[in-house]
Amino acid sequence: MSATIKLENKHFPVLLKELISIISPLYGGTFLDCTFGQGGYSKKILKKKDNKVIAIDRDKEVGLFAKEIKKKYNNRFQFYNIKFSEINTIKIKSNDLKGIIFDLGYSNNQIKDLNRGFSFRSTGRLNMMMGINDFSCDEVISNMSEENLNKVFKYFGEEKFSKRIARKIIDIRQTKKINTEDLTKIVDSVKKFQKYKINNSTKVFQALRIYVNREISELINGLINAFNLLPVGGIIAVVTFHSIEDKIVKFFFKNYSEIKNSSRYIPNKSNKIKRFLLKNKKPIIPSNEELKLNPPSRSAKLRFAIKTSHESNFDEFKGKFRQLTDIEKLQFEKWKKYSFLFQ
Repeated sequence: MSATIKLENKHFPVLLKELISIISPLYGGTFLDCTFGQGGYSKKILKKKDNKVIAIDRDKEVGLFAKEIKKKYNNRFQFYNIKFSEINTIKIKSNDLKGIIFDLGYSNNQIKDLNRGFSFRSTGRLNMMMGINDFSCDEVISNMSEENLNKVFKYFGEEKFSKRIARKIIDIRQTKKINTEDLTKIVDSVKKFQKYKINNSTKVFQALRIYVNREISELINGLINAFNLLPVGGIIAVVTFHSIEDKIVKFFFKNYSEIKNSSRYIPNKSNKIKRFLLKNKKPIIPSNEELKLNPPSRSAKLRFAIKTSHESNFDEFKGKFRQLTDIEKLQFEKWKKYSFLFQ
């Protein structure tokens, strides 16, 4: 979902100016906005009359924003309610495609909608579904084993108290159905003597959101699909918000922009083909001015790369993060033992 922040009825996409300068829409072309959200990036690109935008978002609730843009720009704008892993199903004239953008944050509207359960400040049902989901967070918390909950918290949230939190969830759910408020209390009870700059529940909620939405698999498949859609010379630009997704994007760009040598003392005779050109090895971060206007942008990092070849074998990339994608495949059985308590 697009990391769009609502301030005084205005929407501010993160790193908008920097991203627009990278993809250079001034010269016309077609652009794929993979995280449409409320249309911040798309609208900016469409201001130039020679541009077209194809936008996608898995959240069907953003359809109203898409309809507004469609009315204004007509055949220069198309919207599809699909996930990253499905962008290869869109019919696009590859030679016209100039840039593909991803903004991996989630929107202020999603956080403030208490029914969606993204915020640990809400008191409703644990939902966390971004759209086109197989299950909700509520089902995970009610049914997943202690061992698998521990893995989700440890690897997706980098939560060092993962075991104790998982154990506490198992204990509490024997007697009641756990909602958002209950989960934050559980985490607080485990971490009550710890002092953190962030809320105690941040890592646990991040982990559950990643698992529920298969965010790791979607990102990996989305990046590969984006590469395959682009012509040589096209740009992929990605805004990340936490360390796991940034590691994935960094590896994808860096690993395939270098020809590695087994030894620094032996001349490089590798036939490996570079797939990207990196102009910035370090990520672009928000300016002080943007941080003042939009404090939640503080964790944003923008990375981009220019496609230089059609070589499309990404087995090494998939293998690098297989442990994480395997955890996303962890199953859970419907919990029926105490279901009578919640009817």
